[in-house]
Amino acid sequence: MTAELTDDVESYPRQSARTQRFTLGAPRDVAVSPDGRRIVFLRSRGPVDPVNCLWVVDAGTGEEQLVADPEVLLHGHDDATLPPEERARRERAREAAGGITAFATDAHVTVAAFAVAGRLFVAGLVSAQARELAVAGPVFDPRPDPLARRVAYVSGRLLCIGELDGHWRVLAGDDPDEPESVSWGSADFIAAEEMDRFRGYWWSPDGNSLAVTRVDTAPVGRWFVGDPAQPESAPVELPYPAAGTANADVTLHLVGLDGAVVDVEWDRQRFPYLVDVNWTDHGLIITTQRRDQRMVEVLEVDPSTGSTELRWADMDDWWVELVPGVPRLGPDGALITCADRDGARRLLVDGAPVTPPDLQVRAVQSVDGPGIVFLANPIDDATVLHVWRRTPDGELEALTDEPGVHAAAAGGGTLVVRTTTLDEPAVQWETLDGVELASSAATPVVRARVHLSFLGERRIATAVLLPTEHDGAPLPVLLDPYGGPHAGRVVRAHNAHVGAQWFADQGFAVVVADGRGTPGRGSEWERAVHLDLATSVLEDQIEALNRAAEEHDVLDLSRVAIRGWSFGGYLAALAVLRRPDVFHAAVAGAPVTEWRLYDTHYTERYLGDPAEQAGAYDGSSLLPLAGELTRPLLLIHGLADDNVVAAHTLRLSSELLAAGRPHEVLPLAGVTHMTPQEVVAENLLLHQLDFLRRSLHIYPDSGA
Repeated sequence: MTAELTDDVESYPRQSARTQRFTLGAPRDVAVSPDGRRIVFLRSRGPVDPVNCLWVVDAGTGEEQLVADPEVLLHGHDDATLPPEERARRERAREAAGGITAFATDAHVTVAAFAVAGRLFVAGLVSAQARELAVAGPVFDPRPDPLARRVAYVSGRLLCIGELDGHWRVLAGDDPDEPESVSWGSADFIAAEEMDRFRGYWWSPDGNSLAVTRVDTAPVGRWFVGDPAQPESAPVELPYPAAGTANADVTLHLVGLDGAVVDVEWDRQRFPYLVDVNWTDHGLIITTQRRDQRMVEVLEVDPSTGSTELRWADMDDWWVELVPGVPRLGPDGALITCADRDGARRLLVDGAPVTPPDLQVRAVQSVDGPGIVFLANPIDDATVLHVWRRTPDGELEALTDEPGVHAAAAGGGTLVVRTTTLDEPAVQWETLDGVELASSAATPVVRARVHLSFLGERRIATAVLLPTEHDGAPLPVLLDPYGGPHAGRVVRAHNAHVGAQWFADQGFAVVVADGRGTPGRGSEWERAVHLDLATSVLEDQIEALNRAAEEHDVLDLSRVAIRGWSFGGYLAALAVLRRPDVFHAAVAGAPVTEWRLYDTHYTERYLGDPAEQAGAYDGSSLLPLAGELTRPLLLIHGLADDNVVAAHTLRLSSELLAAGRPHEVLPLAGVTHMTPQEVVAENLLLHQLDFLRRSLHIYPDSGA
């Protein structure tokens, strides 16, 4: 079910801000117990409630129980006491909600551990009871051992153990001879921001030891992110590994509960990136990657000695893509991986492809049975995402077929499928047996009407949205792309388009296109941005625009604007700088303007080492183009952004000023990369609308 807001909503911008883009009140972080009996998840109580609670549903009966409510546990919830590590994790994970934002369980999913306001709580998932463990904090990333006897957690630079009777002790990180730059048990910046590895320790299956990362940021250059609106506050010192500079030194150690330490050995000179660690009854494996990302190795670790043996390796002339959920060891000990073969990303079992080359595998959800559950789309259509299973006897079966974007969580014989479609705003979680996870998410006041097609010789996925009450008159055009790696915007999911529809209802024809470099369309498509992040992505936006105008004769190509955030912000600014003959105004939010200022793992994957590929960096930079600006440009940037730091916008603005090119800059005090603040999120949309109307000479009152 879905729920409307309980009080008046004046506009879509207000509703979108209050509901955090319609995510509040919806189930998330769904997990299923290995016996298939319990479905555990997070959900806030209502469509404007940002405080997540922990819930459990009986997979057989559908009975739902509230396990933990932060408001009750803390007698009033306050995120002001969050430890800095948790704030950083939420920023890396783009987490805007509060309350319980992550949890971990024992192997049988009978006990959960979580932190709220830096305090440690455990909950029985069978009894549906939660209590606090009074340990020294602040507490970050707590995880029960597989047998539910104790909880490990991070506190600052330390990895600690909390017993269920409330006693606690430091397990690693309290060596007085170690410098302040060293921490134990936490993910480094690159792992969290670019590898989706948000953790830094892993329990052994018997619960008697842990694999623990030691991160030393001493080699990393220091940047300082401050808030000019609070001059009395000192800037935050941030170890930021910019392209071509040193990364943190990351090592892995096996630490026993008795304090014994075994160092894990691999060739860190050749493979400095620790991508992932997986420790199950079937063995301990780690995934490492070369700095140039053209090779990964999966290594088996001997827990008694720390020695490693190569299990599998993959090489690529451009880069090896990291796929969520793999490598993993299956129940029979087989190594399950993904790799680009024959032009597609395919599922591999012990090195042999088991999916066809016309299917692009996007993520692996479960390998523990029955079968391997994974997400994939037809290689010629990334607007959909389906749930597939490879059965134990090797057969492939599609578990979803309704056009839409699907995901899943699996355990035992229970599979819970998440479904979103283009026709309905609801996001539904339901088992194959019909047990539904209730939702109280808001229904958007805007109803998206999407014309989706594949345009041009390259079949660029393109969505066109026109005003709801359009009378057939010519319309100014607004391109609204992301346009870069790892994110597609043209998807068959209604709520992905409600923002674009709102802009359309203000009098625009909105065009959203996923060109080369975006995910899901095969190896060659993704690798079109190699050594050049500018040319192909901009060409495809122009191609989609022109083809859309052929299909919809109301598009007025004499009035074309473009807006975007992050890579989309880079693309928007690039558009008016390179092609003012096509684009007449741009809104660039949090744009990367100089790729030498962005992080190592992302940037070097596409552009290489700046010392060796200076031309690629210069050709993809916006700074040399500043003197070419002839169109209105609005730059927006959060001054607390530690991902794309505000220096990107400030340097471009400085170059524009030096070249005598008028432009506008909107600095957002105290705002990070994801702009979670309600007032900011609402008024940003209104400010952009005002800028676009002014820049394109649109006067709503006169109908022009």
